Amino acid sequence: MITTASGAERPPIHLLASESDLVASLALRSEHRQPVVAAMLLEEIERAELHESATMPPGHARLNSFVTFVDVMTRQVREVQLVVPAEANIAEDRVSILTPMGAALYGLAADHSIEWPDLQGNYRSIQIVRVVQPDDATPPD
Repeated sequence: MITTASGAERPPIHLLASESDLVASLALRSEHRQPVVAAMLLEEIERAELHESATMPPGHARLNSFVTFVDVMTRQVREVQLVVPAEANIAEDRVSILTPMGAALYGLAADHSIEWPDLQGNYRSIQIVRVVQPDDATPPD
């Protein structure tokens, strides 16, 4: 398992191969505007186990997934949809894959936790509670 700068281990992640190409392309195009997030996202894609649709393990966060997670320090529970930047709208709980939180959630499954830097560079521990694919069910309440 890979460790973060804070010394915490990162959980394994699983991604769709076709989707990871799109996300990597978005990250590469954003390197000048968001170098830290782009680098973190590319690193996560690099260490991911890639799958075709038929072999993708269920319950892993990918584009358009609805993810419920807990900020361990504040105990705040959030429910967001992970989207491409053009579809992001924080007021509607749609989080871009090119944000620190979006990059942290990408590829994780329920019961995984990860320490990840926030916008200020402080490491936060987040725990994934639930991942729902948009075609599997209605979004979380």
